[in-house]
Amino acid sequence: MATLFIATAQGSPLGVGEQISLLIFMIIASKGAAGVSGAGIATLAGGLQSHRPELVDGVGFILGIDRFMSEARALTNFAGNAIATVLIGNWTREFDRVQASRVFSGQDPFNESTLLDAHEEKAEPAPEKAPVPA
Repeated sequence: MATLFIATAQGSPLGVGEQISLLIFMIIASKGAAGVSGAGIATLAGGLQSHRPELVDGVGFILGIDRFMSEARALTNFAGNAIATVLIGNWTREFDRVQASRVFSGQDPFNESTLLDAHEEKAEPAPEKAPVPA
């Protein structure tokens, strides 16, 4: 989207073929970029440099709003990961709908200590060491 904005703002819109080519490139190049602050700008600049080098100077147009765009990218990434987890859990029949309903309704709040598998035993707390005299 940022590329389309930059190209249009500079009076050099992308053709459909260029858009598809750039989309495929950016999908591959952006893996992992959502988790790194500021990586979106670097990925955008790299994509523009590889496809339309004359548009790289336009990256400055969006630097001011990139922080807000980064927040939206992080939210979108989180939502996508959450949805994918539920879909794959349903597909593999490992998603417990009853437990999910209890957690979402607040009846069974999240507790990290209950994440152990049934065959694992709870780890014993480490014994406290006696203070060493100085």
